[in-house]
Amino acid sequence: MAILALPRPGTALGRRLPQLLAGLALYGASSGLTYRAGLGLNPWGVFHQGVAAHLGLSIGTVTNLTGLAVLLLWIPLRQRPGVGTVANVLLIGTAMDRTLALVPVQHALAPRLALLAAGIVLNGLAMGLYIGAGLGPGPRDGLMTGLERRTGRSLGLLRTGLELAVLLVGVLLGGQVGLGTLVYALAIGPLAQFFLMRCTVPGPRSRNERPNQPNRFRNEARSEARNE
Repeated sequence: MAILALPRPGTALGRRLPQLLAGLALYGASSGLTYRAGLGLNPWGVFHQGVAAHLGLSIGTVTNLTGLAVLLLWIPLRQRPGVGTVANVLLIGTAMDRTLALVPVQHALAPRLALLAAGIVLNGLAMGLYIGAGLGPGPRDGLMTGLERRTGRSLGLLRTGLELAVLLVGVLLGGQVGLGTLVYALAIGPLAQFFLMRCTVPGPRSRNERPNQPNRFRNEARSEARNE
């Protein structure tokens, strides 16, 4: 049995793969903008920031390592990663660190608010691109769908519980919660839905992806409030 869930034949890979890579790079870059705004991060971002502060690693490195650790939790759930899953682990944190190296720290409130707004909107676009490519879910998304299948619990309930847990741990580790955390939680669902409707590539999906996954994501997007 294959370890990696490969795209089905005829999946318009010529469009899907570039869209996937662009979306993941944009996700990391937009996460870097919200981090640089210094007004609070999404739950996973708070967790990554707190862990990074204690380990002396960059937040991008911690993001990638966390993705890898979450991916290992797929094993008992018998989930198979797709091309997009592996790319998610490798690219998002790297793009985030590159963005932080290029964007200087801002002290005035106006540019920080601009960075936050741009970061959240671009984050929604990034979700639409990489999820719409249909080449496999991110590690955190796959963990949620795997737990849903195994436990029979609501995907929204599982996602909310996990994100509250990582948010609490992140806060205890010194991660930053603020205006950005609240705005992200309220805005990311509608933004992701808007862009996903326009970026989803029609046709067969990854072997590891349910045909109705984009619709399911749209229904659950309001509870997303995270950074895969």
